[in-house]
Amino acid sequence: MSVARGKRELTGWHVLAIMVSFFSVVIAVNLTMAFFARSSWTGLIVDNVHVAGREFNAKAAEGRAQAALGWKPELVIADGKLSYRLADAQGKAVPAAQATVSFRRPAYASEDHEVTLTRQLDGSLAAPVELRDGLWIVEIRTEAGLERPYRDVRRLQLRGGAVQ
Repeated sequence: MSVARGKRELTGWHVLAIMVSFFSVVIAVNLTMAFFARSSWTGLIVDNVHVAGREFNAKAAEGRAQAALGWKPELVIADGKLSYRLADAQGKAVPAAQATVSFRRPAYASEDHEVTLTRQLDGSLAAPVELRDGLWIVEIRTEAGLERPYRDVRRLQLRGGAVQ
């Protein structure tokens, strides 16, 4: 005895279900990738990519020369004030007359600004700052008696006006 199997017919509802399923998967994958891209890489803005690429090796050499000094920078942002101090390899304060601090947002330039730090009685450099919470790239250029300014670049997360 043989059982006859009925042929399944492909209807418009089946095609609709296949199309909706396919595009739902594509949209879900795109949204997932966009979320991970936004949360993992915040971007970088440069005026001229070609010039920035050419200067990379020189900046890397400067960074290695600074690292060889063994200086330890200390940055504190709290209560609307930025305080910066450099200590040499032996822990003694490095005398610095002033420093310039550039604050940049990683992905857009609308809140970028600079602040000049001045020498305080305790030997640190300080200035008042008003920064919104979030991710910042902070570049500090300190005049500390070297051929070029001592350069310190950091990414900081601010919450409640203080570094986290």
